[in-house]
Amino acid sequence: MSAPAAAAIEGTDALRALSLELDAAFATLDPEGRLRLLAERVPGRTVFTTSLGIEDQMLTHLVFRAKLPIEVVTLDTGRLFPETYALWQRTEEQYGRRIKAKYPQADALEALIDDQGINGFYFAPEMRKACCGVRKVEPLGRALAGASGWVTGLRRDQSPNREKLDFVEFDEARGMVKANPLFDWTREEIRVFTAENGVPVNELHDKGFLSIGCAPCTRAIRPGEVERAGRWWWEEETLRECGLHMDASGRSVRARDGKPAPGDSAFETIPS
Repeated sequence: MSAPAAAAIEGTDALRALSLELDAAFATLDPEGRLRLLAERVPGRTVFTTSLGIEDQMLTHLVFRAKLPIEVVTLDTGRLFPETYALWQRTEEQYGRRIKAKYPQADALEALIDDQGINGFYFAPEMRKACCGVRKVEPLGRALAGASGWVTGLRRDQSPNREKLDFVEFDEARGMVKANPLFDWTREEIRVFTAENGVPVNELHDKGFLSIGCAPCTRAIRPGEVERAGRWWWEEETLRECGLHMDASGRSVRARDGKPAPGDSAFETIPS
């Protein structure tokens, strides 16, 4: 085995062990303490990818207020709501910090639209999957390139298929520490925090849009529906995901016991 390969394995093993340590430590810390610990312990770059939803706005507030060395990045798919772009601007103005953006590759996006049309994602899960791959998954790969840590706003109560998340895990697919500092927070707790601390939030939340993604792919939820029911609502799959959170085999990490749940097959091979 070459020296670089051996060093890479050693680095991976160290990050895997660190993930276990941080997962145990998070249980006794508040979200800001968790972020501070990540910034202190994870070597190299740590990136927080924000969708500008309410939980991500809370994390952005904590990162910017404490001036933590965590990069805040968003994936601009080109199909976001006007309200989301307005919130993006308000957030930068309030905290005096930039939220960096990653965009789809122009050639790949042009090829996608030439192939399936501007709204082809409505016609088949595979076409929607391809759209997510070009607009979100590939840009995410560039956002995380070279980083050792990844912060997300995933929460246990967002949907039934997120109940088995950990505070911190080792992302085998990307070889990095993946942390969910708000894993054990409820939406109501986050709503109270943002209101009490003057954190800017998307005005669409008050109109029934609890989980906000691309405008053509998001609707307000109906009474009794789970938080993410408004995402890709026209598809029949019971565990709809965009492909950002995958395991080493390319399956949704929200699949129970490492296997896709019934109806989850559309998300097994999203390109990366």
